[in-house]
Amino acid sequence: MKIGVSILFYSVVAYATYLMILIALPHLALQSGIDFLQTKQPIYHLKLWRWSFYIHIFSAIPVLFFGIFQFSRFVLKKHPKIHRTSGLIYATILLLLAAPSGLIMSFYANGGLIAQLGFVLMSLLWILTTILALYDIKQKNHVSHGKWMLRSYALTFAAVTLRFYGFLVDYFHFNIPPKETYILLAYLSWIPNLVIAEILIRFRFIDRLIQKNIR
Repeated sequence: MKIGVSILFYSVVAYATYLMILIALPHLALQSGIDFLQTKQPIYHLKLWRWSFYIHIFSAIPVLFFGIFQFSRFVLKKHPKIHRTSGLIYATILLLLAAPSGLIMSFYANGGLIAQLGFVLMSLLWILTTILALYDIKQKNHVSHGKWMLRSYALTFAAVTLRFYGFLVDYFHFNIPPKETYILLAYLSWIPNLVIAEILIRFRFIDRLIQKNIR
């Protein structure tokens, strides 16, 4: 990335991480009537869903934060150990906590079966892309590893885009019924992210990043 674009990108991620922390903090009280949980009263008593929710919202924050170090030219070139360590933390928290808890929540998503299917697909792709990224780095296929990590992080960023699109719907008062809104967000939150990732891959962003900076 050009320096200006890089600064903008990392600033957006840093601010998004900050906002995610602000969203998550009230839930430390473990109370059922906070924000989004007001819509989940019929299932809040289910321990599997409830603990999946808390695990997901708190584990998604470090995943969002540590993932960004995978795409920094400076870190990859000057501090490859930080790149490797942050990548390991990212994949471990994602595969053991964030993605499995998100998958469980997907089966209870608002909006019915169609919305649930959207979140299930996203969760499964999140797991798959991360596993493939780990497999490729073990095979020392760095370029392919970078491409799968970019796809994985695009899905990680769905936590941000989901809330961004939800904010737009509320702010502009779109006349969309709640069920249809949930269905729309279930796909809009992650499909455009993957499209952008594929465009970056097509324009050889990962190839240039890896080939110029890998040791």
